[in-house]
Amino acid sequence: MNEDTLRPAAGQGSQRLIDGPDEAATTLILAHGAGAGMDSPFMQAVALGIAARGLRVIRFEFPYMAASRRSGMRRPPDRPAVLRQAWLDVLALTAAARPFIGGKSLGGRVASLVADELDVAGLVCLGYPFHPVGKPDVLRIDHLRVMRTPTLIVQGERDPFGSVHEVGGYPLSPQVRLRWLPDGDHGFTPRVASGRTQAENWCKAVDAVCDFVGAVCR
Repeated sequence: MNEDTLRPAAGQGSQRLIDGPDEAATTLILAHGAGAGMDSPFMQAVALGIAARGLRVIRFEFPYMAASRRSGMRRPPDRPAVLRQAWLDVLALTAAARPFIGGKSLGGRVASLVADELDVAGLVCLGYPFHPVGKPDVLRIDHLRVMRTPTLIVQGERDPFGSVHEVGGYPLSPQVRLRWLPDGDHGFTPRVASGRTQAENWCKAVDAVCDFVGAVCR
């Protein structure tokens, strides 16, 4: 794994993590979720798993998370405009032509809001927050109804931000593909009683992403 400095995004310093071969034909840029950074166990497992399949994976952090890392104090997510600008800054600094973009929860949602305008190759959302927990009527899908970018959403069946029983009835664009992980929660972790493991679901998520990227690139 290589680590190198990323020029400050949205006015704040941060770093990026790069995995996979330098000569990879395809690059996937991933942002983290609201509460854990780019080196969380989830992000680490997914990035390394995808990179092992021959893709180049770049991870970066939003300004609030980079600031939290420096200060050691937890901070709330940045304003939407700052999150959006962070994605634009990262894309401007990436040499790869038409990369795939996405991320975990918040990171994937922000990527989904800029994907069409940036004309990226595809979008990958790992645990999309379709609605706030406990508020199934407050949907965050307006742009997903008209999405033009090929999109993969990998979702746990029990995700409190959008379960398999809820999302199946949403009017999503034909460009949006859903891959459900058995008994998974928002981090794709299944219950012990299910007989499945977190590692199995994380591997299934990696498989889904690689299959999607391969299908789009063919």
